[in-house]
Amino acid sequence: MTLYDLKPAFQRLLRPLVGRLARAGVSANQVTCAAALGSLVLGVALCLRPSPLLWLALAPWMLVRMALNAVDGMLAREFGQASALGAYLNELGDVLSDAALILPFALPDTLAPGLALVFAATVSELAGALGVALGAGRRNDGPMGKSDRALLLALLALWHGFTGAAFPWRGAVLWGASALVGLNTVRRVASGARLATRRS
Repeated sequence: MTLYDLKPAFQRLLRPLVGRLARAGVSANQVTCAAALGSLVLGVALCLRPSPLLWLALAPWMLVRMALNAVDGMLAREFGQASALGAYLNELGDVLSDAALILPFALPDTLAPGLALVFAATVSELAGALGVALGAGRRNDGPMGKSDRALLLALLALWHGFTGAAFPWRGAVLWGASALVGLNTVRRVASGARLATRRS
C-alpha cells in the first residue's frame, strides 16, 4: 500500500489548474525547478535556524510539493512538454528535495538514522528511475514511497511545530522508515526486472 495509488484522483483535481498554467505559458521544467528550489530553501532554513513557524510551514509545503510534482508531469505528458532535460530535472530534483527535507530531522541528535533515510530514499528513487531505462516504466512501488515519506515528515514537523520539541522516538521512526524504503527498493528492482524480462 502506498499513497501513490491516490495519484490519479489527485491529478483529476489538479487538471483545471494545469490547463490554466499551460495557457499562461508555464513550462513543466519551471514547475519542477520551483518545487526543488522551495524544498532546498525550506530545508536549509530549518537546518540553520529551526523554529516552530518553519516546522509548521513544512507540513503544507509537503502537500504543495506533491501538487507541483503532479503538475509538472501532467504538463509534460498532456501538453507536449516532455523532454530529456525535463526527465533529468525531475529525477534529480526529487532526490535533492528529499535530502533537503529529511536532513533537518537528523539534526542535532539523530544524524545516523536521518542520513540512513536520505541514503535509502536516494537508492529507492534510482531503482525507480532505472525501470524506464529497462523498458519497465517508472517504478513507484511502496511501501514508504515519496508520497508516504512526505506524509511521515509532515506529521513529524507538525509535532515539532506545535510542541516546540522533537518527537520522542524520532530516531526509531527514521530507522523504521529507512527499513521500509529499503523494502520498496527491493520491490522496485524485482518488479522492474520481471517486466523488463517479459518484454525482451
